[in-house]
Amino acid sequence: MRAVPRQRSPVVRPEVQIVRIDEDRDGQRIDNFLAGRLKGVPRSLVYRILRTGEVRINGRRAKPDTRLSAGDEVRIPPVRVAERGEPDRPASAQMNRIEEAIVHEDREFLVLDKPSGIASHGGSGISFGAIELLRASRPRDTLELVHRLDRDTSGVLVFARKRSALTALQTVIREGRATKHYLALLHGRLAQARITVDQPLRKSILQGGERMVRVDEAGKPSVSHLIRLESFADATFCEVAIETGRTHQIRVHAAHVGHAVAGDEKYGERSFNQAMRKHGLKRLFLHAARFEFEIDERRYAFSAPLPPELRKVLDSLQRP
Repeated sequence: MRAVPRQRSPVVRPEVQIVRIDEDRDGQRIDNFLAGRLKGVPRSLVYRILRTGEVRINGRRAKPDTRLSAGDEVRIPPVRVAERGEPDRPASAQMNRIEEAIVHEDREFLVLDKPSGIASHGGSGISFGAIELLRASRPRDTLELVHRLDRDTSGVLVFARKRSALTALQTVIREGRATKHYLALLHGRLAQARITVDQPLRKSILQGGERMVRVDEAGKPSVSHLIRLESFADATFCEVAIETGRTHQIRVHAAHVGHAVAGDEKYGERSFNQAMRKHGLKRLFLHAARFEFEIDERRYAFSAPLPPELRKVLDSLQRP
């Protein structure tokens, strides 16, 4: 008879927890704090208790991107936590793929050339994102996600290996002192060599739970620079420099000025996407190529080349 493995049944942690934030957690996002605090709890549940208002900071509802301050009191509701035992682990092939994507590591940072199709972190139906895969592959390492890339965007994704490195780089990003450059194929031909899009962006959640971003005067300030690199018959290959890092910023800004990103099923142009599929494009044509910053007078510059599948698309396009 084939043995059936015993299933781990979740147990309930019945009590409400009130946690005071220490100095070393100052500036950390509440979703990351909860993920580290509630071992065995899936990211999807972390976001659910945040979305329903069950998590409170100093008595107020918290959003996932709310940053903590030393001395804050965080209310954590009762949650279902997996029993101790062998934790769920991703497949070896997934961990090998993420290890092969590492382009740099030192005492402070680990950097991926993240493949398209892998989320930065788990949640919303995704069991394992890049951070979960790395932690599973390197269980003795302390790794924190510094920033995020959309699931379908490839390229430079930075993780901190020390708490001090995490807070230092997040401060640099928050103060606008980090430089981020992307490569994108846009619909149509840019009339100018450089277009600056300075439009506020606002996030909203549709009835079905889908997250959308739109240009809205009530949104957060957002600035993107579209820089023409090469023109084609009905497309432009661009470098995109961003001064802010809003959700879906490049995709929404590009679509707003009539030059949607190729392969963008959410904000893009359908007929253009269909035409690009004939050239072999099977994903979003957006790649995080460079990420540069300075901490304590030390300069960091991380880069990732354009993936071969995107280079092949460019090579197939007709020049004017």
